[in-house]
Amino acid sequence: MSAKADDLITAARRALACLDLTSLNDADTEADVLKLCARAQSPHGPVAAVCVWPRFAALARRELPAQIAVAAVANFPDGSADVARAVRDTRAIVEAGAQEVDVVLPFERLQQGDEKAVIAVLQAVRDACDGLVLKVILETGVLAGDVLIARASQLSLEAGADFLKTSTGKTPVSATPQAARVMLAQIAGDARSAARVGFKASGGIRTVADAAVYLALCEEVLGPQALQPARFRIGASSLLNDIEAVLGGQASPPPAAPGTY
Repeated sequence: MSAKADDLITAARRALACLDLTSLNDADTEADVLKLCARAQSPHGPVAAVCVWPRFAALARRELPAQIAVAAVANFPDGSADVARAVRDTRAIVEAGAQEVDVVLPFERLQQGDEKAVIAVLQAVRDACDGLVLKVILETGVLAGDVLIARASQLSLEAGADFLKTSTGKTPVSATPQAARVMLAQIAGDARSAARVGFKASGGIRTVADAAVYLALCEEVLGPQALQPARFRIGASSLLNDIEAVLGGQASPPPAAPGTY
């Protein structure tokens, strides 16, 4: 086996262990979530978590073994500044028995310079899910600039985020290596966060080669010890197809259509 093939297999194994297997389609049904939970228990090993709408969190928790976390989204996908709505979503996730909350930062308010609105939502959600893993989605493809991405990262860290996450997967531009580098630098540069907070790349990551870019960036900035589910995640659905192809010694399937998670 070539060194390149060896590297791809290593990346596939790491990506699988750190995968948030995701289904956030508007038309999702209970049947879709049951299929997702079955897929999460891959022949090559389990994923880190399954990420669904809050209304499906209890179902996912019942279907999955304890070693696979359940994550659900709050304030998704628009990132409204409505604190009551964000808290309502979060409480539903907590009551469902999920372990992780992925909340969308009010990115439009940040663009307008309204940091108070951003802080209010993040702090309220953090308080509402005390003890759970909190991932803050910055929507970096919309912020579209290192300064705003860095500021969104800082506000999220100050609010007690456990992960910084790139994107909802619902915008034309999702995860990018440049945005990831800015976010990782903010984690590494914050004394309270450098050894604790994780990074999640999401949206548009469909192949093991795509995932390997973010694995390498995380290792470069946060160190090899961060390449574990407690510090690194990839939010995706179709990526699992390529992981299974690589680990099964098969040719990679065609990539999913643009616009899918």
